[in-house]
Amino acid sequence: MTYLKVTGEQTTWINLIDPTPIDIEGLRRNLPFIHPLNLEDILSVTERPKIDIQPDYLYITLHFPLWDANNRVSRPYELDFVVARNVLVTAHDGRMPLMVNLFNGCRDEQDVRGMMLNGTSSHAFYYIVDKLVDGIFPMLRKVDSNLRAIENNIFTSDGQLIIRDIAILRRDIISLRRIIRQQLPVADELSRMDSPLLREGLERYFDDIVDHLNRARDIIDEDFEVISSLAETADTLLSHRINGVMRILTVFSVIMLPLTFISSVYGMNIILPLAEHPNSFWFLAGFMLLLAMSMLWYFRRRKWL
Repeated sequence: MTYLKVTGEQTTWINLIDPTPIDIEGLRRNLPFIHPLNLEDILSVTERPKIDIQPDYLYITLHFPLWDANNRVSRPYELDFVVARNVLVTAHDGRMPLMVNLFNGCRDEQDVRGMMLNGTSSHAFYYIVDKLVDGIFPMLRKVDSNLRAIENNIFTSDGQLIIRDIAILRRDIISLRRIIRQQLPVADELSRMDSPLLREGLERYFDDIVDHLNRARDIIDEDFEVISSLAETADTLLSHRINGVMRILTVFSVIMLPLTFISSVYGMNIILPLAEHPNSFWFLAGFMLLLAMSMLWYFRRRKWL
């Protein structure tokens, strides 16, 4: 748990890292106008981004993608904001480096602190959200790079490895797609909200955030279409390779069928042509070899091999 605070000329930023009930109680004493349900939301995990409009403040929950290296997938990272007059509260668990660096820069560097906190709390809120939205695009570029690698290797690499890589990347794309799409209604509402806390010359700024999220959504939608096409291509290639193996095995089975029949007949304990001849083995072996070669020639002529 960490209760951090930095103050600028006009706005105070309170940053709660992995907040506990004790931190929430301290926040309630310092900002008694925050509704108990919103304080409760800070401690809980919210499944979807949302915005609560209160007379004295805005409570906003946003999700941003955070890479889970162990499972190789992007997970939704929750950030809770309270935007009040001259006060901005953020709450998170401290695992996102970008958010930690933003607060450390604001605390340690006077220029950054002036840029963020010498204006209104809504301006500081916009600054943080803008940086977090911009942080999505390097992840999207990494996804594009992985897509290009799969496209380059799909016809040359081992089929099972390609299918594994496609499955991992598709899961990541689906997760990113869900996270980005859930942000858009909240961002759009912020850009159109008629609230004195956000109607301080920031309309176009929040419109810019909406534009960036729309661009990110378009990119991830295109990536989803590409990975779906690659999955279909990989399935087709794998089926083609299996069919090739089955065709060769079928040809061998067909060739061995008459040879097995001849050897079985001459294995019977009855009198057959050439059975008593001293060179019968070589006659039969030559005939069987000629039969096998003839069948191979026929299959080759029909382009079955």
